Amino acid sequence: MFRLKTGTLSFMPYDTFFEQELATLKSEGRYRIFADLERHANNSPIATWHSPTGPKSVIVWCSNDYLGMSHHPSVIEAAISATEKYGAGSGGTRNISGTNHLHVELERTIAKLHEKEAGLVFSSGYVANEASLCALAKGLPNCVAFCDEKIHASMIQGISHARVPKHIFSHNNLDQLRQQLSQYDKAQPKLIAFVSVYSMEGDFAPIETICDLAKEYNALTYLDEVHAVGIYGKGGAGRANELNQQHRIDVIQGNFAKAYGVIGGYITGSKILVDYVRSVAAGFIFTTSLPPMVASAATTSIKTLRDADDLRHKLWDNVNLLKNLLSKTQVNYYHTPSHIVPVVIGNAGLCKEFTDTLLNDFGIYVQPINYPTVPKGEERMRLTVTPFHTKEMIHQMVDALNAVWGSFFMKMAG
Repeated sequence: MFRLKTGTLSFMPYDTFFEQELATLKSEGRYRIFADLERHANNSPIATWHSPTGPKSVIVWCSNDYLGMSHHPSVIEAAISATEKYGAGSGGTRNISGTNHLHVELERTIAKLHEKEAGLVFSSGYVANEASLCALAKGLPNCVAFCDEKIHASMIQGISHARVPKHIFSHNNLDQLRQQLSQYDKAQPKLIAFVSVYSMEGDFAPIETICDLAKEYNALTYLDEVHAVGIYGKGGAGRANELNQQHRIDVIQGNFAKAYGVIGGYITGSKILVDYVRSVAAGFIFTTSLPPMVASAATTSIKTLRDADDLRHKLWDNVNLLKNLLSKTQVNYYHTPSHIVPVVIGNAGLCKEFTDTLLNDFGIYVQPINYPTVPKGEERMRLTVTPFHTKEMIHQMVDALNAVWGSFFMKMAG
């Protein structure tokens, strides 16, 4: 730690400290640079990149807007209409002046989607996880939390803020989870937090078996379906629905910022559980509610995707083509069961160099992912194809990846 001595006092040179920390990030290749992009509602997945040398057309390959719903005409119209009718903002927190009928309608819609008694809307998926998990774990007397090691940072924060005993089990290691659960009396409150589709690994949670363990050891189940809703299950209701396990999950959490193309998060569950979270969760009580236009757009997106099997079929056709083409290359990708395709580089600096080459030489935009999003040594790209990528775009992407991979192979091997 740097200190500047003045007389008998020592002062922290704040800017010097921040500068050195940033220099360390840059030297490790972990300094994040955001591309200045314009995504075009009528031309997805093409965007304009405002590069250092001027505007350039690029193809986006890392969007969480999995089904392009942010560009859907009905979703756009819902947002415009609600803005004209209700204004741009909500007016405050839900507890003061920020509850709009559109929030109520959205909560009814998500409850129906997941076949639960009630729903509760938050400003983001992060806030939904952090606030809900903290409220539940902290509120239950002598609660113990059990978490898959790959759960989202928001879930980790929620449980950490609750300051309860917690156990972390290796990714999808149910033998270890059983061993951890068995250490406690069955009457003691327990909470199992896990994710249906792990966004960095692209794999699935063994939902049914976790539900079996929860029943055996009397634990609440809390399932993050953020990367599944809209894509999996009947009408996009998620992986638990697809596996006919929806009724066994106590809390299903999701958001509107991935396949639904908007922003905001939510939980669904029993009326009494949701009402408890509504009444005690600080992240809900003290946060300004979603703008009515966002709530309207989210409701419209959910309802539209209930009958959009054709869009999901197009997505899977493209996902399968991408994986099939990659299987014929030397590119180190994970052949995942999900729509997410990770390409692992394993070095932060090389990963950034790799994605810069794709952007500058091929007009392909994909962001490098490094620590703390993934562990050091597991740096990667995360490819997400949409229904609107053409077959030609997919072939071009794989050809570019293969070409760059060949030139980087010796660097990565070293």
